[in-house]
Amino acid sequence: MKNPADTLAVEALSLTKIYGSGNTEVVGMKEVSLSLGKGEIVALLGPSGSGKSTFLTALGLINPPTSGQIRLGGQTVMDGPKELVDVRAYRRQHLGFVFQKANLIPFLNAWENVAVAMELNGVPSSLAKERAMELLEYLGVSDRAANHPNELSGGQQQRVAVARALANRPSLILADEPTAALDSYRGRQVMELFQKVAREQGAAVVVVTHDHRSLDVFDKTYEMEDGKLSEGIIGSHHTSSPR
Repeated sequence: MKNPADTLAVEALSLTKIYGSGNTEVVGMKEVSLSLGKGEIVALLGPSGSGKSTFLTALGLINPPTSGQIRLGGQTVMDGPKELVDVRAYRRQHLGFVFQKANLIPFLNAWENVAVAMELNGVPSSLAKERAMELLEYLGVSDRAANHPNELSGGQQQRVAVARALANRPSLILADEPTAALDSYRGRQVMELFQKVAREQGAAVVVVTHDHRSLDVFDKTYEMEDGKLSEGIIGSHHTSSPR
């Protein structure tokens, strides 16, 4: 019988983040728990200052929690602020990030922007280029492989950024407002790409978004308010529709 832990990509267990102390203490996140399976895609909603970025950067092993545990692939990697793995190496090998701006390296072309993520992990240049080209093909921008970022549209840049996030076959992809700078059509395309990536690549995907127009691509939605997480009502849309 399959161990349920084998199908989990990430588990956040009672994460709390406190900034400052005494009179200046601010609770950025309070007892937040979430389990995500491989191939699952969820949206994280909430007003500015609700704790979304605090939660996302904790999951990304960038901003450690004050207390609580983070497990990735069944392995406990953070216990409160204590790092149980080499987090910098772990991020490169197991996590993918996509931000509001594509943050591509301006002097590298599209395939080089993807390949560099693998080369930092010690992948030989020839193999890195081969996979970079495969990913750009997969995401529909292989015809722009030799173009530099300033020669790409906003939507094309985000596709290259998604390819870069996929480069090292991550088990978890974290996206922070990835469509905020795009129009509704291109924003929808990018959201559907994340769904495709989750389904076909088996990665868990967490997307922080304010865009309610594309929520149907997600398996669940979660809402943050005052540092607390709850499952959103919108996320129940899948339960009533036939599979």
